Amino acid sequence: MKTKKGFVLKTICKENVIVAEGLDQINFSKLISLNNTAAFLWETAVKGDFTAESLADAMLEKYEVDRETALRDINVLLDKWKELGIIED
Repeated sequence: MKTKKGFVLKTICKENVIVAEGLDQINFSKLISLNNTAAFLWETAVKGDFTAESLADAMLEKYEVDRETALRDINVLLDKWKELGIIED
């Protein structure tokens, strides 16, 4: 998988949000708010191709969580990101 070009993580009013850059992509009614863990995973994902497993590896290095829980939560997050159209296979 990979992130779609034109979407960037910003901190706005102490909130992590993904916003679209470029005039033809701006839709202020759809800012995507992320908690700190999801923001960390986005920052990891934008570095290049990724899988749920590679994101879980990064998460296990940073957070105290078991692999099964990490993968379950990451898969839910990736499904949401796909639904929002900010990542692609």
